[in-house]
Amino acid sequence: MLVRRPARVLLALTLLAQSITASAAPSAKDATEMTRASNLQWLQRLPFADRADFEAAQRGLLERFDGVVDNGKGQAVWDRGTYAFLDGREAPATVNPSLWRIAQLNNMAGLFQVTEGVYQVRGLDLANMTLIEGEKGLIVMDPLLTVETARAGLELYFKHRPRRPVVAVIYTHSHIDHFGGVRGVVDEVDVKAGKVQVIAPSGFFEHAVSENVLAGPAMKRRAQYMYGSLLSRGERGQVDAGLGKGVPTGGTVSLIAPTVEIAQQLETRTIDGVEIEFQLTPGTEAPAEMNLYFPRFKTLCMAENATRVQHNVLTLRGALVRDPKIWAQYLDEALVRYGDKAEVLFAQHHWPTWGQQEIREYLADQRDMYAFIDSQTLRLINQGLTPTEIAQRLDSLPPRLAGKWYSRDYYGSLSHNVRAVYQRYMGFYDGNPANLNPLPPEDAGKRYVEVMGGADQILANARKAFAAGDYRWVAQLTNHLVFAQPDNAEARDLQADALEQLGYQSENATWRNAYLSGAQELRQGVALAKGGNGAPDLVRALTPSMFFDYLAVRIDAMKAADEDLRINWRFTDINEDYALTLRNGVLTHRNGARHAAPEISVTMTKALLDRIALKETGFLKESTIGGITIEGGRLKLLELLGGLDEPNGQFNLVTP
Repeated sequence: MLVRRPARVLLALTLLAQSITASAAPSAKDATEMTRASNLQWLQRLPFADRADFEAAQRGLLERFDGVVDNGKGQAVWDRGTYAFLDGREAPATVNPSLWRIAQLNNMAGLFQVTEGVYQVRGLDLANMTLIEGEKGLIVMDPLLTVETARAGLELYFKHRPRRPVVAVIYTHSHIDHFGGVRGVVDEVDVKAGKVQVIAPSGFFEHAVSENVLAGPAMKRRAQYMYGSLLSRGERGQVDAGLGKGVPTGGTVSLIAPTVEIAQQLETRTIDGVEIEFQLTPGTEAPAEMNLYFPRFKTLCMAENATRVQHNVLTLRGALVRDPKIWAQYLDEALVRYGDKAEVLFAQHHWPTWGQQEIREYLADQRDMYAFIDSQTLRLINQGLTPTEIAQRLDSLPPRLAGKWYSRDYYGSLSHNVRAVYQRYMGFYDGNPANLNPLPPEDAGKRYVEVMGGADQILANARKAFAAGDYRWVAQLTNHLVFAQPDNAEARDLQADALEQLGYQSENATWRNAYLSGAQELRQGVALAKGGNGAPDLVRALTPSMFFDYLAVRIDAMKAADEDLRINWRFTDINEDYALTLRNGVLTHRNGARHAAPEISVTMTKALLDRIALKETGFLKESTIGGITIEGGRLKLLELLGGLDEPNGQFNLVTP
């Protein structure tokens, strides 16, 4: 089925791909004796003598990648060498041994043969790129996040296999690290000519941006903490991201629209002689996602629905809460349908699983993990426990699950996943009226400081707790003081020290990154973001409707509350009309409509809107030189557009 609808994609999707200025002079401290002791205890809690994953992660290696991928301007987009500190070493005191283990596994980069006819490029990006050999060409699954890393991965494959044309690209789901590098593997000219199919699950375009557009600037800022973008790479900094090493920086994000949409729950197609059964799994790890089974190869691809970690029910950067109940159901369906067929299982992160018994156990464990998160959170909700209480009560998966490396908290965590389930069912309010309308942190902080006897008393108590290794309490206690007195250097330093030790102890890569990012900013202030427009395809794919939605969230309603406007907006090159209404400070729009008596009429092209969004020109300039025609209240429109709020891309997180 040919998909001709426009892509609803905004530049906010580049939140993982923009380069950030990291501190050149990190001031990270060493692990305390409490942290050293805590991390040593992990060596007794988990089966570190089991080296099966290390064997599996290296299985089928054709060529190890230890190089640099640049952007053609001498700037590194991906440099595997920055993680060389992980190679062949035992975990230092500043890294949880379990996290160090997955960081070493994720550091095994290169080209791998999964089975005959199936290859993967791993460790050149956050995700994997999978290559399926057809009768005449290649099927590329999930072409990574950037054009540069995808192109480098394809060239690595061609060093070992015949150079044949790419005949199809498959996007397994709607997250940017699984489609952003598509122009590195195919030319859109060939797609338009019908030489290359681009296949995606139903709803791919809609959901590709639904999590990220309107709250995009805030999500981008929080993603810096989640992925450790501001941290130097090293044993006192960023060591991993859980799903993979990290995200490329400074590369080009691209998009080519799908030509084929998988719309049926189960759908079989033959592509270049390769039969593929598609299993749609909406509402799981992504709202638009699908698993794939290849009968010829007896190989099952689980996309990102079953990886070697406990995944996120709610990602720390922010998103809509996922549904672990339906996630578990789709995993069970895959187990029933493919468990007695598949001899190899791979996903678009981490390394494969070989053997039918191993595959069945793996899928059953992953199913049970998400079902446990859902059912046990609901059980405790119905006993009246609050989110924090549930997270404290459910401090571990059942023993058999907790002992499996692929169930560990490397990316998602049981602690924040159960709170996400609470949010999904119950919302932000825990039922206690004292928490219904709490004071904001700055106001609360001032009052806490006063009742606790002032700054000196708080610092004395916090230092005592720090010496005892009670870092969670130190962070919470000093947080009140920092928000009451943001210039209190002793408070900032002590909170930074506590966050740092919590990061060193954390098994979860994203928690470690968040803790260490907070510590760094308390010590050094907020870093400046450097990010050009690395995703022109996404900007050009922006629909007028999405553009108007984005305008609406930038209007200060109270300032515009007294101004009523009806605006007709026409795009001549795509022959589309929009009726906009500003009333009570709220901008709404109707697609394919026109007001009978508008105060303002705007005529322009969609192509010009793209150029404005790419900052190649401006609205005021084009309205002056004739690129945009405005009839009626020209001044009112320009005042409205000129008064839009600018998102703060680097807002404070750990200080007021």
